[in-house]
Amino acid sequence: MSNNIQKSPVMLYTEQTPNPETLKFVTNKMLYNGSADFRTKELAEEWSPLAKSIFDEHEAYVKGVFISTNYVIITKEINYSWQDIMLPLKEFIKKQIEAEVPIVKEGFTEAMAAAKEAHHESGNYSDKDNEIVTKIKDLIETYVKPAVQADGGNIEFKDYHQGCVTVSMQGACSGCPSSTITLKQGIEGMLKRMIPEVQEVVAEMD
Repeated sequence: MSNNIQKSPVMLYTEQTPNPETLKFVTNKMLYNGSADFRTKELAEEWSPLAKSIFDEHEAYVKGVFISTNYVIITKEINYSWQDIMLPLKEFIKKQIEAEVPIVKEGFTEAMAAAKEAHHESGNYSDKDNEIVTKIKDLIETYVKPAVQADGGNIEFKDYHQGCVTVSMQGACSGCPSSTITLKQGIEGMLKRMIPEVQEVVAEMD
């Protein structure tokens, strides 16, 4: 009896994003149920064997690795051309997935949430602000996040203080020239219309 189970072959293709410095590597495998943003090699070393291997192998030109559902987004150093580095990256990511290299370690989401909590003591909102923050988070999750994710990015609520909403732009949105327009004309405009207390939306600078 043969117990060889045929695995479906790993397919990988690239998609452009609105950010010229990022490229989306899409696979036919589910990689991670959530979003994991590795903007430093140190964070990748701690939490993601896949991201760590990408940083290690392509350290000269990989600036960031973002993993979500069935894709990996690579942010490159500005002085490199995708024409020169896309194929080596594509082959490497494909081989890592085929080798079943662990993607993101258990506990990553909880660790990031705890770090965020520790970083923002201002999370103790007044009762009035608590209500506003709940509305802001709900609008971001329902209306903003799906549109941003369609472009290979992610957005997270970070803080609210005196009418100013702070968000974190991740993946293809991080450092993207058009994300400033999206932030101001799209997200800020909608939040101001829906929640009168909101006066401004800004992106957290890393």
